[in-house]
Amino acid sequence: MAARGLAQALATVCLSASLSWVTGGAPGGRGSAPLHFLGRGPPYSSSFSSHLFHQSPVIMSASNGADENSHNKARTSPYPGSKVERSQVPNEKVGWLVEWQEYNPVEYTAVSVLAGPMWADPQISERNFSPKFNEKDGHVERKSQNGLYEIENGRPRNPAGRTGLIGRGLLGRWGPNHAADPIITRWKRDSSGNKVIHPHSGKNILQFVAIKRKDCGEWAIPGVYKGYVDDPRNTDNAWMETEAVNYHDETGETMDNLALEAGDDAGKVRWVDISDKLKLYASHSQFIKLVAEKRGAHWSEDSEPGCHG
Repeated sequence: MAARGLAQALATVCLSASLSWVTGGAPGGRGSAPLHFLGRGPPYSSSFSSHLFHQSPVIMSASNGADENSHNKARTSPYPGSKVERSQVPNEKVGWLVEWQEYNPVEYTAVSVLAGPMWADPQISERNFSPKFNEKDGHVERKSQNGLYEIENGRPRNPAGRTGLIGRGLLGRWGPNHAADPIITRWKRDSSGNKVIHPHSGKNILQFVAIKRKDCGEWAIPGVYKGYVDDPRNTDNAWMETEAVNYHDETGETMDNLALEAGDDAGKVRWVDISDKLKLYASHSQFIKLVAEKRGAHWSEDSEPGCHG
């Protein structure tokens, strides 16, 4: 009992960190917690998570290629937290290899970023600021998960293409802004403690801790993927990347009695069944699908019945 109590206490700390990262929104704005750990990994080790959740954590990976097909929300207007409208970028003009001499993006960097908080870079034009792009720059990781990115006129260029906006918007770093977030999962169980099997796919139903964002009403999760993220905060010169670990409670003993509380910027926090019916924030739908695939869990009612151990 004492060991279980300690595990639940540690799980509370883990989950609190997870919720604080995802509910805060953009750095520099109200609730900037999600990016306090920019350039760092999760504040707990693999050995910790293995003991706590009865299984080694799974790092979710997908194709590191970023292209216009995964670059839609980064072109939406108005820019989050502002009335700024991006220059419109048609699908066929997203890629940098497409010549577009008339391209005239709007420039915007939030006042909260320009104020110079500790998590933000100075402006490129400042005399004593000489960032080392595409490499580790002191305590700041400026390497991209997607490989080398180009530098034009002293500014890094978004590897996924044009966004209709230059500057940094709400993001603190020029170039990649790294986030490291856990996603907490468990198997859905009935009143007898047995795993619930989906009647159509024949697979066990997986649940994850989801946060309903107040700003858009969509469910959100900590990132579940390694690489570029199609995020509405992205610009031509600053973009989000994430590397996340799935912390899974296989037995259901650790997380079942964990109380979930929302932060200031989150409307609700609860366990949500994973399926293709979910409407998720930014690129999270494709990311949560990776979790279901890694765990062999239910995703779509069109799935073929398979193993459900």
